[in-house]
Amino acid sequence: MTSPRVRKIADRIQVIVAEMLERRIKDPRLGFVTITDVRLTGDGQQASIFYTVLGGEEEMAGTAVALESAKGILRSEVAKQLGTRIVPTLSFFHDALPDEARALEEVLARAKALDEAVAAARGSAYAGEEDPYKKPRVIGEDDEDEGDDDGDDDEGGEPGVDAEPDAAPDDTAEDDGPR
Repeated sequence: MTSPRVRKIADRIQVIVAEMLERRIKDPRLGFVTITDVRLTGDGQQASIFYTVLGGEEEMAGTAVALESAKGILRSEVAKQLGTRIVPTLSFFHDALPDEARALEEVLARAKALDEAVAAARGSAYAGEEDPYKKPRVIGEDDEDEGDDDGDDDEGGEPGVDAEPDAAPDDTAEDDGPR
């Protein structure tokens, strides 16, 4: 995380370089340039300046050469206007963010078109029932065996336990007493 002082200096460098490119640098190779961001190291020694160019590859290459040739003039003007003891070294980088954003927008537009095509093909028929939500239980319904899940015919009690635990499994044997 950069300190507020470093961020202020980076913002000021961005303004100075943009004004210089607009007013004082008269290089014919310089295209329509926009300074998008400036990143300054914590010690203020290096400034990375990101720019975009309106146009194709030719304008981008010409602008890169023009910025490299104007680097000394730009650094001396930054030194004059900043008034700091240490003047950062300027490095120019083409900002690929707008190109990536444009590609991402195209992918999102294609996905939206595919979603609309799927929605149109689907029609208005639902996959399940017309009303998929559960209805609240009405108290007067005929659900007598609702609480009995074990499948035997006991009259209440615990599930899985017979109602008559003392009954012998075979009723043919008589109890003669102790053996």
